[in-house]
Amino acid sequence: MKFPRFTFVLLVLFALSIARADSAPSTLDPAAKLAAARKLSSALKYQQGEITLRGGVAKITLPASFRYLDADDTSTVLVKLWGNPSAAGSLGMIVPAEFDPLAGRSWAVVLSFAEDGYVKDNDAEKINYDKLLKQMQDGVREASQQRVKDGYAAIELVGWAAPPRYDAATHKMYWAKELKFGDSPNHTLNYNIRMLGRRGVLVLNAVASMPQLKQVEAATPALLQMVDFQEGHRYADFTEGTDKVATYGIAALVAGGIAMKAGLLKGLWIAIIAAKKFIILGFIALLGGIKKLWASIRGRQNAAAAAAVTPNDPAPPAV
Repeated sequence: MKFPRFTFVLLVLFALSIARADSAPSTLDPAAKLAAARKLSSALKYQQGEITLRGGVAKITLPASFRYLDADDTSTVLVKLWGNPSAAGSLGMIVPAEFDPLAGRSWAVVLSFAEDGYVKDNDAEKINYDKLLKQMQDGVREASQQRVKDGYAAIELVGWAAPPRYDAATHKMYWAKELKFGDSPNHTLNYNIRMLGRRGVLVLNAVASMPQLKQVEAATPALLQMVDFQEGHRYADFTEGTDKVATYGIAALVAGGIAMKAGLLKGLWIAIIAAKKFIILGFIALLGGIKKLWASIRGRQNAAAAAAVTPNDPAPPAV
């Protein structure tokens, strides 16, 4: 199966947030940094039980083994403690009950929502994921060259850590990618869960390292059960002819098209967790290349639509 609309350039990249040579040095010594980080960590307000997301669109029902941090506390962890540039668009974070943001064993799942319409899943069984992976790897390789020029570590998409799997009964999909940054011997785990709803997609991205793959995979069934859309917002509640339909399908969720189309660039996170070290990972998006690709895609779509218009048809809308 071909993927002409999104796969020749990887649309979403996760990158190591390495300080540039011209960055100003910090005025705080390591001990002061650690003290400040512990103060922020101790102020986090962990929640349990049932959590309502986005005014009732979705709900989290937390078992005793997990807790929740709201959007503000999630920003504290991602930005102030883990060094990411922004946490805009986050709905919060699910963490294990023993979570410590300063500990090397920590991992978390960041939530966001792409209100981009109903994603049709009729292409799920037709996707050649091996071919899609090759196209994604080519895109990462091309993008990595520019990253190096910009002073960041090279990035490589090693392969699937867990191949994409779609549950047609629950309309939930999950997969994992293995990434390599620079010369680091420790590879990064990018574990993804997508839940399809009436008006968009719930995005769950795990922040973890490759050695934690089995741990995250073991937690996936619980995560799939504890987070879901509420009545009226579920996939089955879609109203044909009334509700908005997304302009992409299942394959685009894996390739990253959802991030480009739905503006989720600020809501996707990945990190390497190193023992006894602060996490200094962030997110780098190739906005210039993405915009050019999207303009090209829309241009081809408009040209095809114009060619199909009959004399009695209205002209296609301008973009």
